[in-house]
Amino acid sequence: MCEKPAPMLSLEQALEKILNVIEPLEHIESKQIMDAFGQTLAEAICSPLNVPPYRNSAMDGYAVCGEDLPESGEVELKLIGTSWAGTPFDGEMKTGESVRIMTGAKMPEGADTVIMQEHIEKTDSGIRIGDTHKTGQNVRHIGEDIAEGGIVLEPGKSLKAAELGLLASLGIAEVKVRRPLKVAFFSTGDELRAVGEPLEDGQIYDSNRYTIFGMLKGLGVEIHDLGVIRDKREDVEAAFNKAADIADVVFTSGGVSVGDADYVKETLEKLGQVNLWKIAMKPGKPLAFGRIGQAWFFGLPGNPVSAMATFYQVALPALRKLMGQTEVMPLTLKVPTLDSLKKRPGRLDFQRGILDYEKDQLVVRSIGPQGSHILSGMSRANCFIVIPAESGTVEAGTVVEVQPFASLMSA
Repeated sequence: MCEKPAPMLSLEQALEKILNVIEPLEHIESKQIMDAFGQTLAEAICSPLNVPPYRNSAMDGYAVCGEDLPESGEVELKLIGTSWAGTPFDGEMKTGESVRIMTGAKMPEGADTVIMQEHIEKTDSGIRIGDTHKTGQNVRHIGEDIAEGGIVLEPGKSLKAAELGLLASLGIAEVKVRRPLKVAFFSTGDELRAVGEPLEDGQIYDSNRYTIFGMLKGLGVEIHDLGVIRDKREDVEAAFNKAADIADVVFTSGGVSVGDADYVKETLEKLGQVNLWKIAMKPGKPLAFGRIGQAWFFGLPGNPVSAMATFYQVALPALRKLMGQTEVMPLTLKVPTLDSLKKRPGRLDFQRGILDYEKDQLVVRSIGPQGSHILSGMSRANCFIVIPAESGTVEAGTVVEVQPFASLMSA
């Protein structure tokens, strides 16, 4: 009597199983902030000072006293000096007076308002202003951005350009971060050839190694590319052992589907504790997940689009959790589709689309053919269109969920 095939897991079930067993790396190190780019903050950052540390001008213009602003008509004010950024006006300003001031420059004592330079008329002794201004306008106040002692960054935050600038603005030169994740990957198959090698009959170029490399590069991890491994038992076993010795996470693509004629599954069973799952998502049904030695293992599908989709939906949240990040799931938006999207009920579908503006509205359109082998479509796309498992064809004009790729998979 034939055994019934194991039921497919939903994407949510697969993610729950994976994220429940993965814990962030414990190793923490101190780094200069420029060297910490892309790494995960391991400590809360409290501000040692107020930002701004003094009242300053938000505009190039003229500092004045609010009580000098006319309720109607115009008023003339005497110009008594200039406050430059880094060289404040030395003195106290009184009513009836004004000080030329630059953006970011310290407000003079006695001034509480800045008039933009475009809104004044110069006179022989100073400036003339009208009655369209309000007391306190165009002034940045002490601690308006950040108050001294306040938490500005929480642990688990990925340090990008804004965070480095923020740390620098506080005078913080060094932070504690989790060490970079070490990731190794390789491809297997006698039919695969590396870029630059001649192709013989029945051979293809290995593209998955390059897409995996590109996606990992966007995460700021330490990458170990082990190349193409031939279909020999001893070579496959040696590659897995080497990868597990040097990395926290190991990736392969292909070789884990039913009927695959190679040594990947055999080696996994010998060396590791690995689950072979079928996930109810399209593209990307087959997935292997588990451990080899001390390393986590992900066996992605062989089709190039399936490999990228499975990486984004399944492996990426796991990698982010390992890195200690608090935000691990992809960003989603809801927008109308300009195209009809063909689909059969049964599996959660991640169709490739182009997110764009049309008539001042954010919309999405299909890239066209959705085959899991059409890698050129991934290059044209900038988002996944997420269609629920139970849904059939989606008509044009329907509001759908989309996941922008950001910079991880598409420019």
